[in-house]
Order: sequence, then structure tokens, then C-alpha cells
Amino acid sequence: MAKKGNRVQVILECTEHKNSGVAGMSRYITTKNRKNTTARMELRKYNSILKRYTVHKEIK
Repeated sequence: MAKKGNRVQVILECTEHKNSGVAGMSRYITTKNRKNTTARMELRKYNSILKRYTVHKEIK
């Protein structure tokens, strides 16, 4: 039986890469506490294709 809790997996996707038109995609998987963080997450993560740190936003 899976345990029920407030921690859920979320996918973070690069916003700059999406708009640049370059092939490929930069995504990260992480977890967040749904009770403490109700809004969508936004973190600065490394994009290996663009070779720099960019803003990654949570997708559905």
C-alpha cells in the first residue's frame, strides 16, 4: 500500500530553452511539500544544452 502524504513529485522545465527554438529539452524531477508550497515552483537550474543557469518552472 502506498503511503499518502503531502510530498509530491514535480517536473521543472526550462523557460528560456522553450522559447529559443533549439532542439531538445531541459527538465528536472524533484519533490515538494504540497502543504507548504501551494504555488508552482520556480528554480534556477543548469541547462546543459544552453550551457548556463536558467529559470526552470514547474509544469503539470
